[in-house]
Amino acid sequence: MPPIDPPAASPWVVAPTEERNPDTVGIDLAGTLDVLRMINDEDAKVAGAVRAVLPALAEAVDLATEALRAGHRVHYFGAGTSGRIALMDAAELIPTYGTDPSQVVAHHAGGTEAVGRPIENLEDDEASGAADAAGLRPGDVAVGLTASGRTPYVIGALRAARARDARTILISANPAASFGAEVDVHAGVATGPEVVAGSTRMKAGTAQKMLLNAFSTALMIRTGRTFSNLMVAVGARNAKLRGRVVRILVEATGLDPRVCAEAAERAGGDGRVALVSLLAEIPVDAARRALAESGGAVRQALALAGRRS
Repeated sequence: MPPIDPPAASPWVVAPTEERNPDTVGIDLAGTLDVLRMINDEDAKVAGAVRAVLPALAEAVDLATEALRAGHRVHYFGAGTSGRIALMDAAELIPTYGTDPSQVVAHHAGGTEAVGRPIENLEDDEASGAADAAGLRPGDVAVGLTASGRTPYVIGALRAARARDARTILISANPAASFGAEVDVHAGVATGPEVVAGSTRMKAGTAQKMLLNAFSTALMIRTGRTFSNLMVAVGARNAKLRGRVVRILVEATGLDPRVCAEAAERAGGDGRVALVSLLAEIPVDAARRALAESGGAVRQALALAGRRS
């Protein structure tokens, strides 16, 4: 058997998620309910740990908001659990907030082939991360997700992004990760040892999902893709979503459902166009122009429409 090389970032430095959890050392001797209680006790610690890094996350949101408003893009980079979380978050923005698929792009070490069938050694390839970041342009934002804070694929991607004058953000479960000093913002959440040592799909993964969901949701809100707490940019691509658009319009305007359904039809299913048309009492073409001038932000489009009417 060949010798095992120590991790590239060591000598044998143990990340917090790799340490043994003193509260779960007897978990394999416990009954099923007690196993689940131990897991749940550890899960309960995640929300508080996430709250502690919200100031850093707010900085990250502001960077990304500025980038999208200027026509730049946001890119996620991750391997394993982190990469799968990134892919899911980016994909869900398209139907929920009507984003163009090119605005928020996720990169997973090994590509889509590695999503359902893990290819573990790819996360150790810094050059692969750099290659995946080759398409970034100045002003873009790169968000790296890694539980340890030192995954070579992610480091390679963020270093390459920085070399292209993109802004860089690291989301990790290792507040002391040395690479955090190389990025613009490091949201290092202290989730601590996992229930099963090193199983970062647990608390670290939960924290990364919470942070990324909060990041992208706040980004959508800050770029005007909601009205109040309504997701008015949802795409009406099937019967369920068409009905949702009408319900959202009713909530936002207080108008009769039939009036809202007719407005949605005239707007081609575009909830934002229908909403601006209804609230500003202008034709859908004028509403569409106002939204184009406002970068898709509903309240700014309403302000533009109000000045013209």
